[in-house]
Amino acid sequence: MERQSQAKQSITALYIPLADHYAALVAYEKYREQMLYADFHIKQMQSWDLLRAYFQSEYADMAFVMSPLAMDMFLEKENFRWIGLMHRDGNALAINEAIKQKVKLANERQYRKPTAELALAIKQLSYKQIRPLEIAVPHIKSTHTVVLYKFLSQHNVRLGFDNQKNVDVRIIDVAPTNAPLHIKSQSNRGIAAAFEQSLPWADVVETGGFGYVAWYSKDVLTWPQGHVECITLVKDDSVLHKTKAVREVNRFLRKAGADIEAARAIGGPELEQIVAIIRKHIPAHNRAAIIASLSPHLNVINYHDLHIDKAGLEMIMTYSVRAGILAKPINIEEFALEEGEYE
Repeated sequence: MERQSQAKQSITALYIPLADHYAALVAYEKYREQMLYADFHIKQMQSWDLLRAYFQSEYADMAFVMSPLAMDMFLEKENFRWIGLMHRDGNALAINEAIKQKVKLANERQYRKPTAELALAIKQLSYKQIRPLEIAVPHIKSTHTVVLYKFLSQHNVRLGFDNQKNVDVRIIDVAPTNAPLHIKSQSNRGIAAAFEQSLPWADVVETGGFGYVAWYSKDVLTWPQGHVECITLVKDDSVLHKTKAVREVNRFLRKAGADIEAARAIGGPELEQIVAIIRKHIPAHNRAAIIASLSPHLNVINYHDLHIDKAGLEMIMTYSVRAGILAKPINIEEFALEEGEYE
């Protein structure tokens, strides 16, 4: 690696307003002044396609991206690498009243599980409509689509994209911030509706009284310590020319994740500090939804062990290829960059 000066080097990281990326907000607010090598900046993107395009420009060093989308980007252009996780688990299926009437949901969210009853209810309701029931996901090439595919396919419910024919359920792209509106608008028309989105949006519809959490992804895509979801990407040029700064930011992201875990366990002022940081950057996340998302009782998202998990990513990749989300596998060994490889 090229020798670097002691002056701080700018590191701009792109994120989406989701619980997936809370560690970036905490790292920015708590630790950017402590960084010796990185002048750390975060930039919020309102859609995944915008984030993808912006990252491919020359204006960003890092991005926090859903793993199937990141792999699809790597298939297109191998000019960045994967250096860590942003979180594990962390998304959920939300349904409206029309679907909820057809199934039995436990009163307590921690007891709501992915059942055959729910999958078959979705299929039956879909066939009563003029066109297949639409489930909103943040992007076709998302972990959320992988989770839906696994859940529905194991109950012989066919999942389709765009205008594919002979499918039971169709998925559509809806930005996370617009997902609650999808539920509301469909419900107002008396149409069965659902979305599979990152937290806290499923909690937003339940705390808002116009939808229900049906299940959490950790119970569909089971994996030790939690399934891989959003991952940290860094440009090759940034690794080469800003080595110490990149490594420093990545380490503080892990530290911020540990801070979130400690705060959710302790509660009180420590947790309120985390809530305040999140709401400063993402005011649309109400306090009740943030608290619900970070509940240690539910434990539906976690920020433990944010190092590279190759086997965990391979599972996501296998389902992505099987579902048609990815055109082909990637070489994970070339994609992954362990910290010791860019000292």
